[in-house]
Amino acid sequence: MSSPANAEAQLSELELLFSMFPNELLVDDQLALADLRDYVQGKMLSPPTSRLQFTVHLQLDVPNVVCALSCAFPQNYPAVIPEISTRSDALYRTQQVQLNTDLHEFLRENCCGEICMLNVIEWIKDHAATYMSKETISVEKLQPANRTKDAICTRLWIYSHHIYNKEKRKNILEWAKELTLTGFSMPGKPGVVCVEGPHSACEEYWARVKRLTWKRILIRHREDATLDITKVDVDAAMQMFRKFTEFEEKIFAVRGNKGNHMDLGQLYQFLNERECGDIFQLYFGVEGKTS
Repeated sequence: MSSPANAEAQLSELELLFSMFPNELLVDDQLALADLRDYVQGKMLSPPTSRLQFTVHLQLDVPNVVCALSCAFPQNYPAVIPEISTRSDALYRTQQVQLNTDLHEFLRENCCGEICMLNVIEWIKDHAATYMSKETISVEKLQPANRTKDAICTRLWIYSHHIYNKEKRKNILEWAKELTLTGFSMPGKPGVVCVEGPHSACEEYWARVKRLTWKRILIRHREDATLDITKVDVDAAMQMFRKFTEFEEKIFAVRGNKGNHMDLGQLYQFLNERECGDIFQLYFGVEGKTS
């Protein structure tokens, strides 16, 4: 169980990383971050049950090569080491496995009992390029600087306190179609939006949506997958990643005295049909049931 001291150390370290990597750091679960802040500030008595997870996209010294660093803090970090892995399009599978094996050894030997993310980042910047072959690096040099981001599929699960406004609902639909994203939106209270597609397009969509006026909106969960473009082309790989064929607004049976709650059983059935029913518990904290 996380102690207040561990929670405060986690929050302080993440805020430091935000100041150093304002555009490169992405928190996977904004609600977990909000719970951690509430716990540190004494607004929540019990430690958060969700782990803090985030990704940092590091620009290496090799031109146009980006290394994505995925990190999860166990509840009692920094008393124990964090869970960290790296990926890059400039690494073959065997190279990536070896890099992560050596990274774990570095963590085990140097990072138990104190915050360590800056040391980890420096280690990756100093060592990652040595695992890359000349062939993969030369291919990277021929590609645009944003190649790694474009080679990542992303799925964002967005939670809003409510979605009623007709103009917002119109924007949610039109922006998704403009950016060639698939997924769905569910208006009402709460509001649910899922978008999936190229990483850069999803980030652009989120940047637009969060600028609108909301009582509360956050990314409840995110999924990223690196395309193996050496085996299949980007479009084919993107189709394999997608759970949805288009973007649509879903209206389920309306419940509640004010007629503003959708039938969550129908939502769960809809998610199950697209093989993502486990998301229901992340949103609502209970296992889903069909109506």
